[in-house]
Amino acid sequence: MIEASFMSYISLSILLFSIGIIGLISRKNIFIIYMSIELMLNAINLMLVTLSKYFSSMDGQIIAMMVMAIAASEAAVFLSLIVAMFRLKHSLNIDDYNALKQKGTL
Repeated sequence: MIEASFMSYISLSILLFSIGIIGLISRKNIFIIYMSIELMLNAINLMLVTLSKYFSSMDGQIIAMMVMAIAASEAAVFLSLIVAMFRLKHSLNIDDYNALKQKGTL
């Protein structure tokens, strides 16, 4: 059976984080931006679990579990905000949401 090495997990984590950064920078759809942030969080979790296994410590796995719990609650809040914003503007384009921008400043 083929066993994955330490460097293959690290490489996969770096690749996933890079894809998330590219999606965050290049996209205008707020839902795609959210999914890119989640992909970056999962890449960090993979890195934490890999390093935890490599150093024979449970600390990275515990932190990864806490990050997943926080990400689950963050997902509920963020998705409800996306639904509310879509009902208001009927668009998911990030450029359409200037509601928090103050008029008359700079």
